[in-house]
Amino acid sequence: MNAAIARRRLHNQCITRAGLRQPADVIGWMGAVQAQEYAAAKWALGLRLQDGAVDVEIERAFEEGRFLRTHLMRPTWHFVTPMDIRWLTELTAPRVHRVLSSYNRTLELDAALLVRGTAVLERALRDRHYLTRNELGECLRHAGLTLDGVRLARLMMYAELEGVVCSGPRRGKQFTYALVAERAPEALRLSRDEALATLSRRYFGSHGPATIRDFVWWSGLTTADARRGLDMNKAGREQVGNRTYWTIGPTPRGATRDCLVHLLPIYDEYLVAYRDREAVPHGPSVIGSGSGNPVNFQHALVIAGQVAGTWRTTRRSAAVLMDTVPLRRLTGPERRALGEAVHRYERFLGVPTELSIMALSPSV
Repeated sequence: MNAAIARRRLHNQCITRAGLRQPADVIGWMGAVQAQEYAAAKWALGLRLQDGAVDVEIERAFEEGRFLRTHLMRPTWHFVTPMDIRWLTELTAPRVHRVLSSYNRTLELDAALLVRGTAVLERALRDRHYLTRNELGECLRHAGLTLDGVRLARLMMYAELEGVVCSGPRRGKQFTYALVAERAPEALRLSRDEALATLSRRYFGSHGPATIRDFVWWSGLTTADARRGLDMNKAGREQVGNRTYWTIGPTPRGATRDCLVHLLPIYDEYLVAYRDREAVPHGPSVIGSGSGNPVNFQHALVIAGQVAGTWRTTRRSAAVLMDTVPLRRLTGPERRALGEAVHRYERFLGVPTELSIMALSPSV
């Protein structure tokens, strides 16, 4: 572990420095924020915002299209700003298409079918006619294309990677799709070099210090791309042991939050955005294997920048029960800091939250 690098990452990721004002500010600073678990991803934004951020305000911003959700990079769901969605997709989609091509062939999804299906989706969603995936499946059937299950999901991902569709406002708890052209009419278009320089600057500015391997893992781009992005930005280099870490730009300004304990959600960028785990080691119970395959994923209890346990919540009528499972005995100051972190989470949800700390065996 490297406590100094952990502290700098916490600061650069807006976890320990004064929070930003709007969800889109966080997402723009980070480049993109992993978001397959929607509720958890909203908390990932909330804990990086100014104190007092609440879930309902972030939900409203999503409904209004101030930030979007789509498949990017590895690929997986990410939050992205409307301004960034086009250039980010155009930069990262070609590699994703190549990765998925053999699987698409197995599913008998050839290029002609994918193009034809995407055209049907585009017509169905025109004029802000937001539809769920199942409703779009019906539209496809009416057009003579019977796609459901994984095949329908792959078509939707293809249309996202082509920059045609993205998230629309939710309908209750259901997600809808919208046209990128209508949801993000002012999205930027950048040349490939401009896009690569911008994404490199966003990643190493917000996630650094980080290795080239980390950026390749996070972005899905090549090592050659990563090196070019560093060169174009005249990145700073530092050697720590046998690892070379990179940063871009000055350390972001802002008062430091005096927080010892952080309740990080599943798939938080502080944990999932790095392939090398020497600075912040964590076991499979928190994050899964290095390949990205889940192995009992859980939220992470982080103390002084290091994973010190897990946590989970259960809804009980009008309250939330939070169970924490520490990996070691917590000191008195750590317990008090954990209580403060729980209160912050409680304010975010707007629901009373009861904390339970699992007792360790006497041998621990």
